[in-house]
Amino acid sequence: MRALDRKLFRDLWHLRGQALAIAAVIMGGVATLVMSLSTYDSLVGTRDRFYSEYRFADVFAPLKRAPEPVAERLAAIPGVERVETRVRAGVKLEVPGFTDPITGMLLSVPDVGEPRLNALYLRRGRMVQPWSSDEVVVSDTFADAHRLQPGDRLAAIINGKRKALTVVGVAVSPEYVYQIAPGAMFPDFKRYGVLWMGRHALAAAYDMEGGFNHVSLALARGAHEQDVIDRVDAILAPYGGTGAYGRRDQFSNRFLSEELKQLRTMATVFPAIFLGVAAFLLNVVISRLIALQREQIAILKAFGYSYLAIGAHYVKLVMLIVLLGVAAGVGLGAWFGQGLSHVYMETTFRFPYLDYRLSADTVFVALAISALAAISGTLYSVARAVRLSPAEGMRPETPAVYRVTLFERIGLQRWFATPTRMILRHIERRPLKALLTVLGIACACGLMMVGNYQKGAIDFMVDVQFRQASREDLALTFIDPTSGRVLNELAALPGVEHVEGYRDVPAILRFGHYRHRAALFGIEAAGQLHRSLDSRLKPVALQPGGVVLTDHLANEILHVKPGDMLTVEILEGSRPVRQVPVLGITKQYLGVSAYLPRETVNALLREGNAVSGAYLAVEPGSEASLYAELHERPRVLGMVANKAAVQSFYSTIGEFILFYNMVATLLAGAIGFGVVYNSARIALSERGRELASLRVLGFTRGEIAYILLGELALLTLAAIPVGFVVGIGLVGILVVAFKSELYRLPLLLTPENYAMGAAVVIVSALLSGWLLWRRLGRLDLVAVLKTRE
Repeated sequence: MRALDRKLFRDLWHLRGQALAIAAVIMGGVATLVMSLSTYDSLVGTRDRFYSEYRFADVFAPLKRAPEPVAERLAAIPGVERVETRVRAGVKLEVPGFTDPITGMLLSVPDVGEPRLNALYLRRGRMVQPWSSDEVVVSDTFADAHRLQPGDRLAAIINGKRKALTVVGVAVSPEYVYQIAPGAMFPDFKRYGVLWMGRHALAAAYDMEGGFNHVSLALARGAHEQDVIDRVDAILAPYGGTGAYGRRDQFSNRFLSEELKQLRTMATVFPAIFLGVAAFLLNVVISRLIALQREQIAILKAFGYSYLAIGAHYVKLVMLIVLLGVAAGVGLGAWFGQGLSHVYMETTFRFPYLDYRLSADTVFVALAISALAAISGTLYSVARAVRLSPAEGMRPETPAVYRVTLFERIGLQRWFATPTRMILRHIERRPLKALLTVLGIACACGLMMVGNYQKGAIDFMVDVQFRQASREDLALTFIDPTSGRVLNELAALPGVEHVEGYRDVPAILRFGHYRHRAALFGIEAAGQLHRSLDSRLKPVALQPGGVVLTDHLANEILHVKPGDMLTVEILEGSRPVRQVPVLGITKQYLGVSAYLPRETVNALLREGNAVSGAYLAVEPGSEASLYAELHERPRVLGMVANKAAVQSFYSTIGEFILFYNMVATLLAGAIGFGVVYNSARIALSERGRELASLRVLGFTRGEIAYILLGELALLTLAAIPVGFVVGIGLVGILVVAFKSELYRLPLLLTPENYAMGAAVVIVSALLSGWLLWRRLGRLDLVAVLKTRE
């Protein structure tokens, strides 16, 4: 082994504490990158494989009713490869032992053979028997939520008639990977389920023999989707078609794509923040660490070692530390990534399997960024030392030029003892080093705030959405739009305190070349239950004749402003096209919406006083009896309880947020401790000779500890408010990066965020101070006495 290599391993052992702390900084950044990117790659790969193997359709088209021969005209459209017609019905479900309202979607499957499109993956049980009248396959989320097994019984209200059903299988469909009830914001597996039934039985129950009310199409390679959609709409318009749409707008895939887009953002922004801060801190720490070996570099140069050999030696030293951190980060990130992927699988995406993958590209990026930061700091410090002549480099650095400091010029020195004045003088005479230490600790504090940010933001979003905007206790959906007189009937039910009707209709919103498929929500202009809020979260009174858009829909999707004319293509009835002025823009964190007074929507459709559903305020304690009463009403298709929606959110999306918060907090804490400990250890190394000299001059161990740890404490306290500013800036980056149609994060930091960031820094400083106190007792005073200055 060469002499430099032996020195390398001796140095590494001597610096083992600092090396481990530096490796912890690298590990935190790398683990965040690996966890996020591997989770994203795994879910995207799993989705693509599942969609391909189980023939997920490309185009979907709902309608009122069409005779089966119409399918031949659809199959003849250029670019269409396969067509699958079916019957689809919204139903109310009854599960023994569960009293809350349950809604579901009942879909037909061929009586013989597999579906040509949107095939089912059976988890357990079997498919329905040919021509069976009461057998169903249920979605795995619904089955797991109610512990249903093949052979269990449940009931469904189909077309106003109660029918007993037997569960024969539990399945997953590519069409319902993200299983969410129409109109809901989040999945609720207990209160919404998807069921598949034989075509003959469902058609008979829904008066659809010889016809269909939903069709799926697969397109040939190279087909133009919009041309196919336009032709499908033209064919189905006489049969009550409400507008065909592509896979991009399919309900489950749309939410799935938005979630994956958010995960992709998280997989780039979070690691970029963590790894970027870690790279900066690593550069600073390595630069100061190498600067401490100034005399050794001069000696090596005096013995004839070249600049290249010396540089390579220190690059090897740093790369061993980097490799240790990257290896630990990759292992930890892969472990967290598998955990995060399974949390997604259990709470949000219901794939039948998971293809977890950790790509070599991800590991290479992590290694490259970490190595670049470390080597740049190393070469910079080595170059500075090598430029000195050996004789000059072997001498201790020239002491700082004495000058009166600012606090002495203004006469404050008489208020401080000598050790305190030494602390202040040292900080003021080396402002750059003090600034870098403060900035490094501040970055650690800011990272901790970022890691713990999302939970408070999500709580705020839920409060705005479900307690300020949507204040109803119960939202009802009717099978078909019905007369507004039904609101009086609902208001007369026992336990109902207040009722407001709404009319929603699917539409395509256009402005210039921008378009978006959404729902027009006609709500009560001065409603108290379901309200539109402005940027200050105050209720907005809707004005007749115009539309109010949520901020993301207006600014990011349609690019409109108040006063612009919006083209509204209504996808219901005669499908009229109207010009509607934009009267305002409101604030909404979840989803996107277009709000109008209900009377305006009725006027656009040229219909009378009609409602699609109702919002109810319910007297506490009367929910169970009201649910039972509404369940018996045949026109009520679905019921969504506000309280259940919030609970569902926290048991699904919330679980993922808490997991990610926990991981980010742990990694940010590791980075924080690594930064603070390295700053303290380097300060001890830089001032070891000075502190030992003070001990020889008669200073006690406590006094020199006060000088060293007092400086660390002062810089740490100065770094905390700076860290708050850094944290706000990093959170601002997240807010901008996470804007999507699904949700937007508010720029909101709670006192807990600030307290957590400060606490981690303070605890790290206290622990580092304790470790330094132990080392101060081992200062080599004899070596100091032998030193010839």
